[in-house]
Amino acid sequence: MGRTLPACGAVSEGSKHCQGCGEVKSRSEWHRKASSSDGLASRCRSCRAVDNRVGNLKRKYGLTAEEIDVLIKEQQGVCCICLAAPAEHVDHCHKTGRVRGVLCFNCNSGLGLLRDDPEAAYRAADYLEGNAWKPILVAPGVYQLPS
Repeated sequence: MGRTLPACGAVSEGSKHCQGCGEVKSRSEWHRKASSSDGLASRCRSCRAVDNRVGNLKRKYGLTAEEIDVLIKEQQGVCCICLAAPAEHVDHCHKTGRVRGVLCFNCNSGLGLLRDDPEAAYRAADYLEGNAWKPILVAPGVYQLPS
């Protein structure tokens, strides 16, 4: 990863000390910041990513990273739907904003594509099981519902 700051405080050319993690890292591991004297942000990319995730979780869901970690632990680290992939994406109700759990990317996307509609999910499950509703054509333009 990176080196810790030397005892004398000297940082070699092409490196910078991160105020977040305290490590000395290569200049390539920093975002640019025009208003800074050296043209780089005060924290490295990885520290900023952690801070951005924490802020995003708090803004969007009102939860801390620790609370999300507890949810993931309660699910044994796997997606609640497929029970196979790692739980990494917070799932929430788009009407109420309430967090339901933590899902894998594919399952979270699937719910979103079904517009969080349980009836659509039931129809999708019926379709996958081969029990899909198929209208019966009884005359041109006239369909009968299956019983």
